[in-house]
Amino acid sequence: MTGSSQPPLLVAIAGPTGVGKTGVAIELAGLLRKRGEDPVAINCDSIQVYEGLSILSGAPGPMERAELEHRLTGFVPVDEEFSAGRYARRAREEIDGLLAEGRRPLVVGGTGLYQRAALSEMDLRPPVPPETRAEVDAEIERDGLEAVYARLPESTRASVHGNDRLRVARATELLRMGEDPAPDHEGGGELWTAQLRHPGVIFGITESDEVLRTRIEARVEEMAAHGADQEARLAAAAGASRTARAAIGFEEFQRGDLETVVRKHLRYGKRQMTWLRRTGGVTVIERSGRDDAEVAAALLEAVDRAEGALHEPREDG
Repeated sequence: MTGSSQPPLLVAIAGPTGVGKTGVAIELAGLLRKRGEDPVAINCDSIQVYEGLSILSGAPGPMERAELEHRLTGFVPVDEEFSAGRYARRAREEIDGLLAEGRRPLVVGGTGLYQRAALSEMDLRPPVPPETRAEVDAEIERDGLEAVYARLPESTRASVHGNDRLRVARATELLRMGEDPAPDHEGGGELWTAQLRHPGVIFGITESDEVLRTRIEARVEEMAAHGADQEARLAAAAGASRTARAAIGFEEFQRGDLETVVRKHLRYGKRQMTWLRRTGGVTVIERSGRDDAEVAAALLEAVDRAEGALHEPREDG
């Protein structure tokens, strides 16, 4: 509880891969508990939802989960397709329930579409009919990814990388359904605070390119040492779905190609940074060499200011 009759402000923590979002969330939770609160982390990473992909997704480990309760991690069988629509229903239920209990949700993760789905009343795209998905998959297998990518409109190709099978397939499916494949889920520029389902503060943690590269290289080495290759093989043998196979490094770890894994993480991080810059209502927090505890303290100061402004009495007229 927050010690107030008002429900606590929701807090969301976004940022590029490798920037240390989970560590900051754990430190922030510790500061909140000193005030008598009992916060809960809600995952908004599209790969961490899968069971059996904890190494590839960088999901919180047992020690991290002991320090902060995490929900919506490892609950989807690896052979299931999973969508933002399904995630939105689960995340909103969790958030609504926590706020009703007076507990503060910390929505943590780097998948922009999932974060928007959890926090706002965004208009999600309709599900792809199975026959359309099968048709596009067969086309990619028959003609090759490069050929299918080349058939996309130029405006779509400008925002979809030609080697990203999942996004090429998704754009092709949307076009077949008569939908606009423009990637509004990667940003869109809408003002978050005007669309949030509950009052909240959204933070984007950033770091310099050089430091991020160093962190990502170390992270990929650690993932390899902890058996990312075996995890990917087991998931593949279990019939990993297309959305599960979207995990960065799923194929490359099996081949021992760590250089490509690093390169893909860096490219994904740049997309996440673009999303942060384009999305209104995000409070950007520069790490600038600060540790998790220092960043968490900066977040808490900003939360306090936002809560003070929200609950401040307004004068009429």
